[in-house]
Amino acid sequence: MHGWLILDKPLGLGSTQGVSAVKRALRTAGAPRLKVGHGGTLDPLATGVLPIAIGEATKLAGRMLDGDKVYDFTIGFGEQTDTLDAEGAVIATSDMRPTLAQVEAVLPRFTGPIAQVPPAYSALKVDGARAYDLARAGEEVVLATRDVTVHGLALAADDAPPSPLASSRTRFGIHGAADPAAEALADRWILKQVQDDGGTDDGGTDAAAPLDHVTLTAHVSKGTYIRSLARDIALALGTVGHVTYLRRTRAGPFTLAEAISLDKLDELAKARGLEHSLLPLGAGLDDIPALSLTPDQAGALRQGRVLAGIAADDGQAFALLGETPVALVEVESGLARVVRGFNL
Repeated sequence: MHGWLILDKPLGLGSTQGVSAVKRALRTAGAPRLKVGHGGTLDPLATGVLPIAIGEATKLAGRMLDGDKVYDFTIGFGEQTDTLDAEGAVIATSDMRPTLAQVEAVLPRFTGPIAQVPPAYSALKVDGARAYDLARAGEEVVLATRDVTVHGLALAADDAPPSPLASSRTRFGIHGAADPAAEALADRWILKQVQDDGGTDDGGTDAAAPLDHVTLTAHVSKGTYIRSLARDIALALGTVGHVTYLRRTRAGPFTLAEAISLDKLDELAKARGLEHSLLPLGAGLDDIPALSLTPDQAGALRQGRVLAGIAADDGQAFALLGETPVALVEVESGLARVVRGFNL
C-alpha cells in the first residue's frame, strides 16, 4: 500500500479532510498503519484532483507542489469579494459587463510569464502568521508580487460558444501573429471590425452580447493563484469579478481519469479493494527517466552511498531494482546521489 490515491475532491471538503477520509478508508480495509499526506492544497470551494500519498509515496508529496496544474474556473462579473471567491463579502461592484470577444482579446495579456499579487486570504505567511488569519482578524494584508507562468489560458472547451475571434480571424484572413503583442493588436482590430458590423461575426455569434460570467481553462505553474488571475482579468476588462466555480482537472501527472469519489473510496474500502485504485509510487515520477540498478548498486544506494560510473544523463532519475523503487537520485557527471530513499 505504498502509492497514490487520487481523490475527486467534492465541494466543501478541505484537503486535510481528504487525507482523513483516506486514513479512515485504510483502517476500514484493514491496511497496515501508514503515513498519509496530500500533494497540494485544494480550497474547500474547489473540486477535482487531489493526490493523496500513502506510505513511502509521502516522500514525494512535495514534488507535487512544484508540478503544473490545470483548472477550469468561472469568473462572475460585477462583484469583487474580499476572498476573491464566492465565500467572501462583496467589497466592490461594477455595472460593466464584457463581451465574449473582449474576453478573448484580453487573454493573451495573461499568458506566459506574469506577475500577480496573491489573495489576502491565502496560506502565505506574513511575519510568521498566515495571511488569512490576519485578514480574518481585520488587519490589512499586503503581499508581495510574485512571478508565475500561465502556460495556457482559453475559453473552457466543454461549453465554450463559437469563438467570434477565431471565426473572424478566418474571415479577415488573419492566421496568427509572431508574438502575443502582435496577436493582441490584431485581435483588437478584428474586434473593432466585428463591432462595426453590428456585433455579429460570420458564424452568427453575438460578439457584443454582455456576459455575466465566463468559464476558462488555465494551465499554470506552481504558485499561481486562480483567484488572483480572475480578479486581474476582470479588472483588465474594465469591471470587477470573483471566482464562482473552480475545478482542478490535473495536478502534476495526475488527472481526473484516475480520480475516485469519496463514495467510491468508501465502497472500495469496505470491499477490501483499495489496491484496485492505488497508483504505484512511481506514478508521481513519470516525468523523469528510470535508472535500472544491479543488486550491489541498490544496496549501496540504500546505505546512502554515491554510485560512480552511471551511464545516464545529468538530472534526476528514478532508481529501480527490477520493479522495486529504491531511490530518487540526482545524476551529475556519472555520479548518482540519493535525493529520497524508499524503504521497500
